[in-house]
Amino acid sequence: MSTRIGALVMAALLVVYLGLVGWRAVQFIGTGEPVAVGIGVALLVLPLIGVWALWRELDFGARSQRLVRRVEQESGPIDLGVPTRASGRPERAAADAAFDGFRAAVESEPDSWRAWLRLGLAYDAAGDRRRARSAVRRAISLERAER
Repeated sequence: MSTRIGALVMAALLVVYLGLVGWRAVQFIGTGEPVAVGIGVALLVLPLIGVWALWRELDFGARSQRLVRRVEQESGPIDLGVPTRASGRPERAAADAAFDGFRAAVESEPDSWRAWLRLGLAYDAAGDRRRARSAVRRAISLERAER
């Protein structure tokens, strides 16, 4: 829950920042000076990119949490079979060792969003965030296609 609150606080701060940058862009454009108008247009593009990136991250987080909750409702808490440290983080060596089973499950059922979600969680436990996000995105798209 604290992760969600932190993400929402950061999103709110980003929205305030983007609003201030957007307002400054309008002021630059309002001067009519060619250089200032150019700066204003550039400043308008940045908030649009920021809003798009913020939406994409929040949407990814919400959809991935929904899939995790759905799997937990169907079959109970997701157990990766990986021991954790006192901090709650998985032990990396054990996560690496357990990873092969999750990869085999995806290879045997490539259209199963549940297998892809578990693979993404295993990647995350092993510390490979890029592949974890990719696998969870695949799970999200497969679950959408299933509906």
